[in-house]
Amino acid sequence: MSYTKAKRRILFYSTSTEYGEFSNFARFPIVLKGKKWPTSEHFFQAMKFSSVSDRDEIMMAKTPSEAARRGRDRKKKLRRDWESIKVQTMREAIKAKFTQHPDLCELLLSTDEAILVEHTDTDNYWGDGGDGKGRNMLGRLLMELRSELQETFNNA
Repeated sequence: MSYTKAKRRILFYSTSTEYGEFSNFARFPIVLKGKKWPTSEHFFQAMKFSSVSDRDEIMMAKTPSEAARRGRDRKKKLRRDWESIKVQTMREAIKAKFTQHPDLCELLLSTDEAILVEHTDTDNYWGDGGDGKGRNMLGRLLMELRSELQETFNNA
């Protein structure tokens, strides 16, 4: 008789809890597109806009929450292609975050094969919607990046 062992699930959301480093609000600066961004959230929100001044305004936000609020401001003109590039933009942001901070890379790799879930009832696209029915795209991208990093280290 065979059965599959259930994989461990790691839930993350708040930066003040275990695995809070996986949150885009965690304060790990990244360098992308020739600029230093305070967090991956700052970068992601800024990339929603073509206007350099809108991007710079978001980059200068004092907190990731403020960057998110500014990025959701629909008085600013959203890029036409945003829906088609948002996942790739998030992928780029988290790759920079986890490759530019070796301690974060180590933490991500330490999760082995666990299922990573951004557990929040406020987002059913990037998170699980709080009830597990959301798309959990951030968790999926983190697991994808973890696999890439595992392969890189295994082939080194």
